[in-house]
Amino acid sequence: MNTKNAFSLKGEVALVTGGGSGLGLGIARAFVDAGAKVVLVGRRHNVLEAAVRQLGRAASYEVHDVTQLEEAGVLIETIRKRVGPVSILVNNAGIHLKKTAINTEPREFNDMMQTHVVAAFSLSRAVLPAMVKNKHGNVIFISSMAAMFGVPKVVAYSAAKAAYLGMVYSLAAEMSPEGIRVNAIAPGWIESDMLRKALAGDKKRSQKIISRTPMNMFGKSEDIGLAAVYLCSPAAKFVTGVLLPIDGGASIGF
Repeated sequence: MNTKNAFSLKGEVALVTGGGSGLGLGIARAFVDAGAKVVLVGRRHNVLEAAVRQLGRAASYEVHDVTQLEEAGVLIETIRKRVGPVSILVNNAGIHLKKTAINTEPREFNDMMQTHVVAAFSLSRAVLPAMVKNKHGNVIFISSMAAMFGVPKVVAYSAAKAAYLGMVYSLAAEMSPEGIRVNAIAPGWIESDMLRKALAGDKKRSQKIISRTPMNMFGKSEDIGLAAVYLCSPAAKFVTGVLLPIDGGASIGF
């Protein structure tokens, strides 16, 4: 393999959910830079439109709510007709809930599982047939440090992100013989609107995170984007079923 082309995504069509801002936008930007055509999916037209203006002609968007499970197939077919068959899916869309377990309502817990887990499965299921037909594809799940160790006041979020791992391992075992690789990324604490919301008014928590992160800083969305490019590129052609922490060492820090 030519090392120069090992990280190229030329010819790929990537769908990034929650792609208009934060980690999703960082991933989309890295994909565009690597040569892919990228379709951003989200609920806010204005946010998606602004993101596409930043990304340039290789990017486009579809307004879509991932929790509308019955519409997953329609979305994938729309993208196929307009851009081409989806060869990379990044399940990134999500919501956050900061509450103690006692104060977390079952309805809120269910909403978290629907948005993260059931919606991600629904979209994955919708893209897989074309990937199987083409004997080529990548599915990425954006998990979290909260799936790896105990974080207080995010029980629903932690459960959802941990559930991704079971899907990744099972899908990788089932789909890798078909030429489809399935992996997960576990971002550490990355500068984003979601992080700022999670840490709002909680200076002690911010200090605790930094103190247990060996690199002594928060990450940036581009760090996650570059990791996603690697996992979807020829450079990772023998990599499937992994959880890759991008966390400044937080998961091994003391």
